[in-house]
Amino acid sequence: MSTQGIVELVGAGAGDAELLTVAVELWQWLQLPLCALVAVGLDRVFGEPRRFHPLVGFGRLAQRIEAALRRFPTRHNRQKKAGIAAWMLAVLPCAGGALWLRHIAPAWLAVSLDVVLLYFALGAQSLREHVMPIADALDADDLPAAREAVGRIVSRDTTALDETAVARAAVESTLENGSDAVFGALFWFALLGGPGALLFRLANTLDAMWGYRNERYLHFGRAAARLDDLLGYLPARFCALTYAVLGRGGQALACWRVQAPLWDSPNAGPVMAAGAGSLGVSLGGAAVYHGQPETRPMLGAGAAPTAADIRRALALVRRGIGVWLIAGFLPALVWGAFHA
Repeated sequence: MSTQGIVELVGAGAGDAELLTVAVELWQWLQLPLCALVAVGLDRVFGEPRRFHPLVGFGRLAQRIEAALRRFPTRHNRQKKAGIAAWMLAVLPCAGGALWLRHIAPAWLAVSLDVVLLYFALGAQSLREHVMPIADALDADDLPAAREAVGRIVSRDTTALDETAVARAAVESTLENGSDAVFGALFWFALLGGPGALLFRLANTLDAMWGYRNERYLHFGRAAARLDDLLGYLPARFCALTYAVLGRGGQALACWRVQAPLWDSPNAGPVMAAGAGSLGVSLGGAAVYHGQPETRPMLGAGAAPTAADIRRALALVRRGIGVWLIAGFLPALVWGAFHA
């Protein structure tokens, strides 16, 4: 309903109508930032649901879709088409249905839907819960526990990692997941509300399930990987800029410019290069994935990371969330200043 329609509905007089008009227009500027603030607060207090998480159900749905489509002939070109169809069947009904519901719902329900969808899309508290045990284990000189904990959040082989390699893996994962599990969802929420955050998180989930360069998923998972790169392109660069602003900015920007193009991921490169430069640590280097050793480009500048740097990386993500929330309220403040 338009602002004029609301004024006519409540039957306000001239003076009250002007005040009501200002209030309604201000609410339109404040709605998404306030919803984001509530969703971030819910994530901070409750974290991800331990039972009946919608993403778990979505993952099972995606597995069934994959199994159904893989019954067809498995030539490479058909695998690619099957992967595209699988992505569309899994993501579009969910995101499209949420967008339609938000459009037809009463205002209070649309606001509630935005909060709930963003809450489910965010993973800031989950990231903290997975990463902090790694730092705690390193501080306690419990390397086996640190290896086990970091193995839950990275795909590389962790059985032979030393303390430095464990800390490096944890910092890399924290910086990259800050983009994937936090800032990407906030970016798309700012554009499309809750359905936008849902779209991004579902695409990111399918990339985590299908976006592997192995025999099974090289062709089938290509669409999921490319679409995740596309949806994450701008959020990753805003995330990298956020990391730079909150740390050693000049060094972070230099690392981003020089080192990010060397990384194999178009989005992880800027995020981790800027994050490492901001923190003043060195990331990248040798790692073993699925039994195959890889020598990755070095990112950042400075000493090898320690347990303390894991906590600093988490703090960088947390402060970045604060910056984004404040930035979300700026348009409303500017609008209010001109209409005061």
